[in-house]
Amino acid sequence: MRWDNLGDTPAVPADIALFGTDAVTTRTFDAPEFRGITFHEVRARSILNRVPGASRMPFEWTVNPYRGCTHACVYCFARKTHSYLDLDTGLGFDSQIVVKTNAPELLARQLASARWQGAHIAMGTNVDCYQRAEGRYRLMPGILTALRDRANPFSILTKGTLILRDLELLTQAARVTEVGISVSVGFTDQELWRTIEPGTPSPQRRLDVVRTLGEHGIDCGVLMAPVVPFLGDRPEQLRATVRAIAEAGASSVTPLVLHLRPGAREWFTAWLRAHHPGLVGRYERMYADGAYAPTWYQRRITRQVHELAAEFGIGPAHRGAARRIPVPERPATAAAPEQLTLL
Repeated sequence: MRWDNLGDTPAVPADIALFGTDAVTTRTFDAPEFRGITFHEVRARSILNRVPGASRMPFEWTVNPYRGCTHACVYCFARKTHSYLDLDTGLGFDSQIVVKTNAPELLARQLASARWQGAHIAMGTNVDCYQRAEGRYRLMPGILTALRDRANPFSILTKGTLILRDLELLTQAARVTEVGISVSVGFTDQELWRTIEPGTPSPQRRLDVVRTLGEHGIDCGVLMAPVVPFLGDRPEQLRATVRAIAEAGASSVTPLVLHLRPGAREWFTAWLRAHHPGLVGRYERMYADGAYAPTWYQRRITRQVHELAAEFGIGPAHRGAARRIPVPERPATAAAPEQLTLL
């Protein structure tokens, strides 16, 4: 494995490698929820990752305490990153999990550096920081504490229900900085969920997270992603999903059509051949020009979802925008903290 060159891009010079081979400890656990999963524990040398300038992402910095993801989403665009370690992008991505065990203390140190200017940090943009492994390794409480203590703005995108464990830390952070939370729910179809996102909590449990956050005064948007062509895009499916999102009290809904980058594309196509062979040709034609569905199709889905959102009383959000947690009112004698602009 090319551990010496592990980074969030394929080309990381050896002299600035994030950790060396001697820093890797491989573990397996007997607990039923971790059966068949191998954890590679590492002590990273850096945890703040700059997003490449050519990226479509609306943020510049990310923190990723894990690589690989037990959510096992067939379409996950991050699968390709496992190939940089000579790990399999299919089952290997789902079961060979890299854990940066020193992420909290490392982030605290990097945020304290005079060179750090307090830019917004996005989490959950590569793999889910609240995947199953987080229940054992508990890296996020330390990460949130470091961000809170430095009043550093951040956002989280997750499919995991474990985020509710850290509700108090999120509320504390919101008192001093801008915090955004989005939950990913692309569809509510149970059969589609069980086959295409087999390691995730059900869509209804994710919507329960949205509801619970709202009950605690925390606005939460929903990234309706992915909208899966020919499997999750019928008008009645879109309506059911947007209705459920509205009933959960989401502050916004942002649709995003399935995209198939190298690594994910091959794994998704194999899944499609096994489960829906009659759709293979249609997908080949739809994605003939690259990773993204045709613009006309994306616009159609966006229009439909926005119309449904308006009907059910929730508004669309700008793609990739973070959600703001309202800051509790302060006594008249205390000055309200300045709220920073995320994006």
